Order: sequence, then structure tokens, then C-alpha cells
Amino acid sequence: MRNLLEWLKQKKTTPRSPLAAPLSGSAGRGISSNLLENIQEIQRLFSLAPDLIIRYLDNAKTNERAVLVYLSGLVDKNAIDNNIIAPLLRRGHTKTKESRLDQVITVGSIEVITDWGRVERAVLLGNSLVFMEGKQEAYEIKATGWPQRAIEDPQTEASLLGAHQGFVETSEQNIAMIRRYIPNRTLKIREMHIGERGICKVSVIYLEDVVYSDVLNELIKRIQQVDVDAILNTGELQEMIEDSRYSPFPLLITTERPDTTASHILQGRIAVVVDRSPKVLVGPASFSTFFQNVDDYNIRWPIATFFRVLRFSAFLIATFLPALYIALISFNYEIVPLDLLISIGESRERVPFPPLLEAMLMEITLEMLREAGVRLPAPIGQTVGIVGGIVIGQAAVQAGIVSNIMVIVVAFTAIASFIIPNYNMASAIRLVRFLMMVLAAMFGIVGIVIGLMCLVGHFLTLESLGVPYGTPLAPVRFSDWKDLFVRLPLRGMDKRPVSTRAVQLRKQDHKPSGEAES
Repeated sequence: MRNLLEWLKQKKTTPRSPLAAPLSGSAGRGISSNLLENIQEIQRLFSLAPDLIIRYLDNAKTNERAVLVYLSGLVDKNAIDNNIIAPLLRRGHTKTKESRLDQVITVGSIEVITDWGRVERAVLLGNSLVFMEGKQEAYEIKATGWPQRAIEDPQTEASLLGAHQGFVETSEQNIAMIRRYIPNRTLKIREMHIGERGICKVSVIYLEDVVYSDVLNELIKRIQQVDVDAILNTGELQEMIEDSRYSPFPLLITTERPDTTASHILQGRIAVVVDRSPKVLVGPASFSTFFQNVDDYNIRWPIATFFRVLRFSAFLIATFLPALYIALISFNYEIVPLDLLISIGESRERVPFPPLLEAMLMEITLEMLREAGVRLPAPIGQTVGIVGGIVIGQAAVQAGIVSNIMVIVVAFTAIASFIIPNYNMASAIRLVRFLMMVLAAMFGIVGIVIGLMCLVGHFLTLESLGVPYGTPLAPVRFSDWKDLFVRLPLRGMDKRPVSTRAVQLRKQDHKPSGEAES
């Protein structure tokens, strides 16, 4: 034990490899007034970078020397040629030689930077830099233009009546789509950069006069504490800032719909937009929010209530139905009607496996088919689904490997799991289902009750950004029940959910940003 503790201590204090250190340690060093020295420093920082472009711009009219630096694949080349290079070379036609550079260059925003750390970061983020002879500063020009796809219909959150726009991999476009839904000056955006090697821009979006400051500060603190080489996807950041790292259930909402994100922000929640990812995080979340869909608010409230109840019923079916089947035919068959018991017995007559093994076999086969269908191209994925669902299922029954009843149970369970609108929640339910099946095989219905109690207890211990995960059921918030199992008419839902800890509960209240409540 002592040796193990010493080994862990050494492991914790092991210095990082020199290869993992920052690229150059250039932060803090000032830019030289000598243009040649600046070019040499740029070439040293970005050695073996064939996409680095250094363009010399000598203006014969004003005798000015300048250098433009950028990475070729990350900039808008038309903007570079027409809005940066051409104005700089025409600069002699202006009346005053000492006119400011931002009055000459006609693209994006321009910032003056003075140290090499910011130069390095600016180039890697796709910005262009202009160095002038005799000036100990550089001009950072935002003229980014990397390859990007068009805005498409969300793939994992289909909507019949909602908008058909989904997030893309560029955070500026994602923020613009959110702002179109909330064109209000109280919509605030705080930008942060995380990642040591792959710098990633993270934007925290919220309503200044609605959001609860403690929740906001906690989220920002967690993001600032992330210390990694790079964030490649939203899921990585989600796992690092969630309250519990060991729970299978998602504690933050992941969405690819701007209208869904705007709806959550209006309710007092906070959105986190990660550059290079088409997903947006939303928090704090409660268990019931994963069963809400944007279509619920586009249809009449009795129909929306019916669908809401259907989803909660699907959660129970997807979690407990195979386990209940195993318990009934293994332990508690006395509560099954005799005719149904005889039918089940005849169906299982040729099956040599116990119910648990039979159920595991079918469930794992279904999970493999589901994963294969997702990873393969769409036409082949559909073929795999047909082959797996019909051919293998029917052949397995005829071969006596599984029973007809088990095929029905697994198919019904699969359909129920597809009704869950959130992919992460549906995946967690699939995992919990296996645990329930094992408990049912060991203790029957008593095992299922034990599993249900453990599940409820687990929900009660979870938090999302400090907000109880079980709210509005535990702790009880009766005012939020109008949008829980039922969806009451929108005229009666004039207040934001208490569970979000919004400062302004009444939705129509609006105060200028300078009068925001703290």
C-alpha cells in the first residue's frame, strides 16, 4: 500500500514532456520595430508550416514596408486580396500618410497587439496579421474563411413543425442563429479560450437580467479550470464540467437546434457554444427536461400532453419491460394468467437458454445492429436494419435460439427507446436496462423494486450546476408541474421554471441591462 501511494505521488508530480510544452514560450515577449526581425521570428515560430503565407507589401508611393502573415487554409482569400492588400497598396492616394490602418482596411475588426503570444494565437485561429516597418505592434485582422458546410436539418432532433435549421461547426454562425431568436441587448456572450495545443473558443450565452449569477459563475469557473491539449467536441467539455463523472445520465442538455437553445435561454438557462462542434450545451438541466421537445409548443396542449405522457411511459417500458418479462417467467409466474403462461411455455419449448441469457442475446444483437446502422452510410444502414430485424430475428426463432415472445418484448422495448427525444438520455436508459435484467434474474420482481429504489436514490443525489437533478419532483416545485407530465395552455405559463433559479420569474418582465437584478 505504501509503495502504491508513493508511485501515485510520483505519477502526479511527474513533469510534462518538453514536447507537451507550449509551442515557443513566446507569451510576454514584445514585437520588434525591425520588420526583418519580426519575419525571422514568425518563420521560427511556424517552421515546417507550408500553409504559412508571408506577403511583402512595399508601397512605393509612401515608402512604407509591411508584411502580411496568415495561414492559407483558414482565411477568406478574396477578403485578403480586395480588402487588405489592395487598400494597403493604394494607401498613397489618401490625403494623410499617417491615417490609421483601420481607416484603410475594409474587412472585419482590427486589434492592435504587442506581444508574440497573441501573435501566435491569432495566426492559429485563422486571423491575418500586418506588421509595419518601425512599429512595435502588429494589426490583427479577422478575415477568417475556412471550409464549412451549409445549414441543414438537425439529424438527431427531427421536428415536424419547428424550424429546419441546425447548428454547424462555426461558432459565429451558431451564435447568429441564436441571436435571431432573441434579438435583445440583454443577451450576453462571454468568450473564453481553452486548450493548450488546439485553442478552442467557447462562448457562454445567457440573458443578463434573467440568469442566476451563482449558477453562471459556477459554470464559467468550471470552464476556466479545464486544462487539456484540445477540445474536439462538445461531449468532451460536457464530461469535464458536469457535476458527476460517474453517472450514466446526462447532466447537461446537448442540442443541435437553435430554437431549442433559445427556448432554454429564455427560461433562464445558460448555453455553451463550442467552436468546431455542431452541438450546444445547455444547463442547468433536470431529469424532466430531457423529455421535452420543441414540437410540444407548436401543437395544441392536449395533444402535447398526450405525447409527453407517452414519452414518460416509454422511459418505463424501455427500462423495465425486459426485466419484468424475466422476473415473471423465472420467479413470479404465479401472477401471470394461465392462458398466457401456457402460450409463453409453448413459445419457449425449444429454447435451451434461461430467460436472462435469451434476453441478453437479443438485446446485445439489437445494440450491435443499432451501432452498425448508425456508423454505416444511410442506404447500407437501412439494409442492415432490415436484415437484422427481419431475417436474423425470424431465423433465430425458427432455429430455437429465442422465443417469439422474447422477440416481441425486445422489439417493443426498442420502439419505446426510440421515443426518448434526447440521444444521451436514451443511451443511458439502454445501459440501465441491462442492470435491471440482471437484478430481475437474481431476485425477480423484488430485484426490480430494488433497482427502481436505487435509481430514484441516484436521481436525488445528482445535481446539474448545483441545481437538483430531480426537480421539480424532488424537491417539489408545484409551479413547474404545469410543464412536466402535462403541458398546460401557453397563456397559463407566464412564469419561468423555478428549477432554473431564474432571477425574473415572470417572462414578460424586461429591464434594461443597466438595471439587471443581481
